[in-house]
Amino acid sequence: MDTEKITHVLIVANWRKKESHEMSETIARYLRERGISSTVFKTMTANEKIHIEEGTGLVICLGGDGTVLYCARYLHSYGIPILAVNLGTFGFVTEISVDEWQEAIDLFLEGKHAISRRLMIRTTVIRDNTRVYSAHALNEMVVASSGISKLINMALKVDDKEAGFFRSDGIIIATPTGSTGYSLAAGGPILDVGLSCLVITPICPFTLSNRPLVVNGESRISITIAPGQRTGLMLSLDGQQNFALAEGDIIEVERSQSRALLVVSQRRNFIEVLRDKLNWSGGMHA
Repeated sequence: MDTEKITHVLIVANWRKKESHEMSETIARYLRERGISSTVFKTMTANEKIHIEEGTGLVICLGGDGTVLYCARYLHSYGIPILAVNLGTFGFVTEISVDEWQEAIDLFLEGKHAISRRLMIRTTVIRDNTRVYSAHALNEMVVASSGISKLINMALKVDDKEAGFFRSDGIIIATPTGSTGYSLAAGGPILDVGLSCLVITPICPFTLSNRPLVVNGESRISITIAPGQRTGLMLSLDGQQNFALAEGDIIEVERSQSRALLVVSQRRNFIEVLRDKLNWSGGMHA
């Protein structure tokens, strides 16, 4: 993208965070001084459709990782870069801190920025041979019980090959970006965000030999909900979109045709973010 032609910027602000109120005005004023118009979209939930004005060449996201996931879901098909400023307390995706937004914007406008092209997934639910739900996610999709401490039964296929029958609290299919989220907490590996692969992580499996599995990003993964469940089941995408599942449903997961474009911080890389966020300091918190 030719950044010299950018005439309009969309600022998506998590309005639940008070810091975003003043910062959105400050950034809008900073852009206006450079002859660039902007629109501030104030969001209170993760399900409001974002309106994209014609000519928008950059989206500045003010919030935490959850706000970035929200933006990625609605913007990935537009091919517009997202410059995410971290107003949260713990961010793996939002690399740019509140004291470097000006530097990041200047580098972007000068064409000296770098873009991280993040793999996303598309999840489709098939019920009685009919597609009843489809959505995208940047982090992960989760199939889990809607009850408390209830095992669910699922059959897993990878590229039409039987990969096993699982009895567990649920299952996670995560992208490299999402590998530092729920999947990591459930015992999955950390994947470099530049990889093209997916990780399948069982949640508290009944059989201890059921371990996390990393597969090629081109793989087509399907999960079939077995009959005779003793609890309700829920599909969750990025922890923001939910869909109630039924026995016999087939959940298909594959790489999205488009990717989330995230502006990379010039002050740190993925390994440094891991080191700082996970306290790999070698000290008492390591």
